[in-house]
Amino acid sequence: MAERRPLPGSATRLPRRASMILGTLAGCGALARAGRAQFADAAPRPGGPTLGDVRRQRYKVGMVVTAVGGAVRGLYATMPVPDSWPEQRVEVVGEDLSPDVRTLRYRSLPGGVKQLIVEIPDLPAGERARALVTFELDRAALVAPENTDALRVAEKPSRELRPYLAPSPYIESRHPRIVKLAKATAADREGWGLVEALYDTVREKVEYRNGPLKGAARALADGWGDCEELTCLFIAMARAMGVPARTVWVEGHCYPEFHLVDGSGEGWWFPCQAAGSRAFGGMPDQLPILQKGDAFRDPDRPAQTLRYVSEFARGATSDGAGSPKIQWIREGA
Repeated sequence: MAERRPLPGSATRLPRRASMILGTLAGCGALARAGRAQFADAAPRPGGPTLGDVRRQRYKVGMVVTAVGGAVRGLYATMPVPDSWPEQRVEVVGEDLSPDVRTLRYRSLPGGVKQLIVEIPDLPAGERARALVTFELDRAALVAPENTDALRVAEKPSRELRPYLAPSPYIESRHPRIVKLAKATAADREGWGLVEALYDTVREKVEYRNGPLKGAARALADGWGDCEELTCLFIAMARAMGVPARTVWVEGHCYPEFHLVDGSGEGWWFPCQAAGSRAFGGMPDQLPILQKGDAFRDPDRPAQTLRYVSEFARGATSDGAGSPKIQWIREGA
């Protein structure tokens, strides 16, 4: 009987500061569908951010697997894919599947992640299989509200907001030094002014500098960090002051967004650019949103709390001493 050896799960992390240009489709006006037109032309609602310029782009996600050194049995893989948000509309426009792919489906994890699931039951030695999905995205810039006087922190956060008030991996919102700084910064401020003061303090205290992932507390102690550290620290300080906040993961980058309610009690999420050019309450960038959140539970990795849901694979090889070679695809199309 041929030996079967397990294929370890992949834990590829989001590439940091990846350089990538996404192609904008020509003739997007002629291609616009009714739902997309409603998204782009939606009337602004008072209180929250409004949609700005809308950019149409294509984004390809998937995998190419080669059976190296033996046949592959029971390959199961998941990968995050773009999903729709108030500022992003997503539609599948193409699938490229080899005959070996038996299953291609989707699932959503609580919080803000959609995953593509691929199953390949049998791939002969030396053969290659592919499972690629092309998405069309309309991604809008967000414009900050002109009048922020009525915006305030929710007195009784809903069940959906509570996870965004708790610590997450690398977001130590209960760390004494972070709590002390947040309270000192907040002083007698409230609402929009309170959150903006936290934002400015983070950018003053932590110099933007590339480096390994180290989290909010270490970045504050060191006085430097990159986009992930600045995002972590802002979120940690916001949560320490009772302001729900979470990570927005886009291609090659991340930034935070925070939650406030208006005079009628309706809640809104507002983005801000922790690293780079100052942008508070709005977001000019239009990179594809991959997921939102920073404390996920993946049923395929139940023992871990994931800050970012990465690609994952498991399976087995047989008929030799080799192992499957997987190329993960995530690129502009």
